[in-house]
Amino acid sequence: MNLAGLHSFNCPTEIVFGCNSIQKIPEIILKEGFKRVLIICDEGIENAQILDLVLEQVQKSGVECNVFSNVEANPSTTTIEAGMKVYESSKPDLLIGLGGGSPIDTAKAIGILATNGGSITDYEGIDKFRNQSLPLMAIPTTSGTASEVTVFTVITDPYNEYKLTVGGRKLAARWAIVDPELTLTLPPKLTASTGLDALVHAIESYTSKMAYPLSEVLALEAIRVISSNLRQAVFSGDNLIARSAMMYGSLVAGLAFNNTRLGNVHAMSHPLSAKFHVPHGIANSILLPHVMEYNLPSVPEKFIEIAKAMGEVHDTNKPIMFNANKAIEAVKKLAEDINIPINFSEYEIKEEDIFTMALDAMKSGNIQVNPRTTKIEDIKMLYKKTIKDAEIGTVLKA
Repeated sequence: MNLAGLHSFNCPTEIVFGCNSIQKIPEIILKEGFKRVLIICDEGIENAQILDLVLEQVQKSGVECNVFSNVEANPSTTTIEAGMKVYESSKPDLLIGLGGGSPIDTAKAIGILATNGGSITDYEGIDKFRNQSLPLMAIPTTSGTASEVTVFTVITDPYNEYKLTVGGRKLAARWAIVDPELTLTLPPKLTASTGLDALVHAIESYTSKMAYPLSEVLALEAIRVISSNLRQAVFSGDNLIARSAMMYGSLVAGLAFNNTRLGNVHAMSHPLSAKFHVPHGIANSILLPHVMEYNLPSVPEKFIEIAKAMGEVHDTNKPIMFNANKAIEAVKKLAEDINIPINFSEYEIKEEDIFTMALDAMKSGNIQVNPRTTKIEDIKMLYKKTIKDAEIGTVLKA
């Protein structure tokens, strides 16, 4: 462990973690003197009556409250524009992002536009805006994206079929209310994909070129907790112990990658979501073992630590690469156990689409911090592996 370097840990968000933590909402609103609240969520949150639980807490503070619930998966610039119209008509002084990464990312984007103006596409990159976001409270209902504690928002530009990332400390939520009870009704399929997405965050953070001792400790803790609780959360959704552990693991992974960026998995998943509407968690989950196999020669020692964190026995009598490969085997077994697809065969992807996706992936800053130096030919090869067994030039369908 090298402690000689200079590092700065970034977490501008106040975190309230635990069951019934949503009861802190009125206390924060009253303490800060907010008068008007806009809750941003999706129809699933509304239908699951989670919105009602949060509205009940907001109403205890006696403030005016409006709701924008038209957020889709992989939120688009069009959705941000629609949300801004609701913002302009209601003039809130507090935003609440309620749901998975999509509603929270939408709330972040609206918060920046509320104080900086323009279009969200104007601010692609890091610290491209001047003013602090409108105050934002993030309340996650999945154990996956950790958007509640990160300084990034990812928005899809549907006209260019491109996912853009906007980042900066001034973008982050001021409060994260992390209540595991809000995840109890999450369906098994979403529990699986979002949970494995959280594992991707931890693994990519741990192996990132920007990793340092504090981020590594957090990432390994997240790997340990997620890998030992995800199966239980998927198959026993009412298991509050497993749900709480997953919420904690996702949060800790977010604290880690917020300081290290990610890697090739996330760089490659964005074009898949933007062009073919692959859910973010599914895209990351399918890509992970392929990218790990690619990265293995660059950081075998770290892969051994990942394997240990996932409960694999380290055999000192075996070669280093044998022990390192245990990490990939553990990830594949976990994905298989929770019914994650092994490739993108159910999506209409043509082989000629790979080059365009690779070009977009190479634009991501995550490529630069991936542990193994990556060229566009490498990305094309990795994409091809995820659609293996397909005949070249044919359309891949379920």
